[in-house]
Amino acid sequence: MRQLAAILFADMTGYTTLVQENEQLARQKRRRLKTVLESCINSHNGKILQYYGDGSLSIFNSAIDSVRCSINIQQQLMQEPKVDLRIGIHTGDIIIDEDAVYGDGVNLASRIESLAVPGGILISEKVYDEIRNQENIIASELGYFELKNVRSPVRIYAISNNGIVVPTRQDLKGKTKQTGNRLAVLPFVNMSADPENEYFSDGITEELLNALTRVEGLQVTSRTSAFAFKGTNHDIRDIAIQLNVDKVLEGSVRKAGNRVRITAQLINAADGYHIWSENYDRNLTDIFEVQDEISARIANKMRENLSTPVREEHLVKVPVKNVTAYTYYLKGLHFWNKLTPADTRKAIEYFEQAIALEPGYAHAYAMIAAAYSFLGATGQMLPSTAFEIVHRFADKALELDDSIAESHIAKASAYLFYEWNWPKGYEALQKAMSLNRGAIEAYELMGFYYVIKGQKEEAVNILEEAERIDPLSPIVLQTLGNMYMFAGRYDDSIRQAEKLLEIDPQMRIAIEIKGWGTGMKGDWHAAKKLFQEVHRLTGHPLKGLMGLAFSHGRLGEKEEALECIRKMEQRQLQEPDSVIDADIAAAWFGLGDMDKTFEYLNRCIDKRMGPVSYFLEYPAYQGVKEDPRYAQLMERTQRTIPT
Repeated sequence: MRQLAAILFADMTGYTTLVQENEQLARQKRRRLKTVLESCINSHNGKILQYYGDGSLSIFNSAIDSVRCSINIQQQLMQEPKVDLRIGIHTGDIIIDEDAVYGDGVNLASRIESLAVPGGILISEKVYDEIRNQENIIASELGYFELKNVRSPVRIYAISNNGIVVPTRQDLKGKTKQTGNRLAVLPFVNMSADPENEYFSDGITEELLNALTRVEGLQVTSRTSAFAFKGTNHDIRDIAIQLNVDKVLEGSVRKAGNRVRITAQLINAADGYHIWSENYDRNLTDIFEVQDEISARIANKMRENLSTPVREEHLVKVPVKNVTAYTYYLKGLHFWNKLTPADTRKAIEYFEQAIALEPGYAHAYAMIAAAYSFLGATGQMLPSTAFEIVHRFADKALELDDSIAESHIAKASAYLFYEWNWPKGYEALQKAMSLNRGAIEAYELMGFYYVIKGQKEEAVNILEEAERIDPLSPIVLQTLGNMYMFAGRYDDSIRQAEKLLEIDPQMRIAIEIKGWGTGMKGDWHAAKKLFQEVHRLTGHPLKGLMGLAFSHGRLGEKEEALECIRKMEQRQLQEPDSVIDADIAAAWFGLGDMDKTFEYLNRCIDKRMGPVSYFLEYPAYQGVKEDPRYAQLMERTQRTIPT
């Protein structure tokens, strides 16, 4: 029998030693443990499935009940005769037969319990998501841990109610697999008199971060998550827990005329100890030399933990001779990272100014290609226009320097979004990821590729890896939520949406993901309410209607669904450059009108929107593939691939 359950492992510590020292006391404590376990677990609607040695395995239908039970158990066992007990809890699938209880959920709960300390209760992130809003349950995050025979790092929380022992991360270090070095590069502070020099300090940070991703054996947190702490006063140890790193590089930049002072320090996250610090006073013309020197010093400091020999190397290439061109490039990066269409166009202007001064500036060409890819993929430009520019600038960048990951990523986006050439897209992404393991955009596009190829679990895996590199990135969290949706893992998808809503309670994409997950689980009434909120947050009567139309259709509310469709059609007339045929196709499919569904899907192919073979994998389109017209539709996608 298979079921979803909260799994509680409890294990008495020091029993064998106590037997040798005082057998009578040992047996007394063991009897007391069994009495407390059976009383508490029964009163909290749980069930003991197994006793083994000095421990037990219990299950609960509710994660909240399991945690409340564990608190009760530990608080009772603190009284004399005191019993030292470790508890670990996880929620997951289990399989129960006559002789055994097994499953991945059981294995992970067991590993979490083994990580715990006497008197403590450790829980997985899934359990935390269930109990975090509960009164009288307090939990604190300990960060990610790599556990034996568990493929991915696990995010662990400690219950910290009164009387419960809460370990530090250091307390648990000896119980985990030894990991490679993990480093976060925090935004260097702009100490210049002119606040406009913010672009310069941010740019220096980003250049150092990119250089350090080239160090073998070093895992560097991606830019988005590191920059989430810009301008904050968080404790280094708290930052390290959230980013799952061992060490943090921070510093400041002071620019005045042609002189620059850079201060950098490497900090051990566990205790705040300054491992290394240095000041650099140089001419601006020496900026690349300073970046190279800092990154090389950091790389060798991190190698000390990897038992890797210190080496002489250059991690920073000198991309240009003209410092003004480099300044324009950094300004371009500043606007590019704002991720809005208007700022992207501003970024292109600065990258073009950099090229005007340095015609051989490969990085600037690569970033122009990336910017036009963004505009083409988000419907801000006609795809035919945008992706022609993408190829032209990416090809020029590759001609000048084929080691820039962004050029390969831009090429991949053109192959996947516009040309629908899956093999070339995959090849370009593989190259980009080999050049820069922290290039998050490549992970996102690789997830897109895997969905198209029908490898949905691979899509989930690659985005889970991206989340470990960039754990606070809204784009990564959103994309992973969608990958869970594609894989039919609706509870996981809803959990991702909740993470996004913690960042911004009014984030439309998060509410939308939650709506689809809720609907696909069968509650279209609740989903409709969420989609109504999505529509409200657009602030426009004709936008954000697809999910609402679909849920009306699924609930048999035909007139309401048709009204949504009329509004979407009205928007198309008012905004002829907008491409919302896929939204209208989904609305008709929600109503069960297959003729209209395929009419609009064919329009998507006419406009080269999509690709159709990607969004038809979304669970909301279940049933489309059963129609004979689906095969014809897929044939059309192949016939219309540009040469």
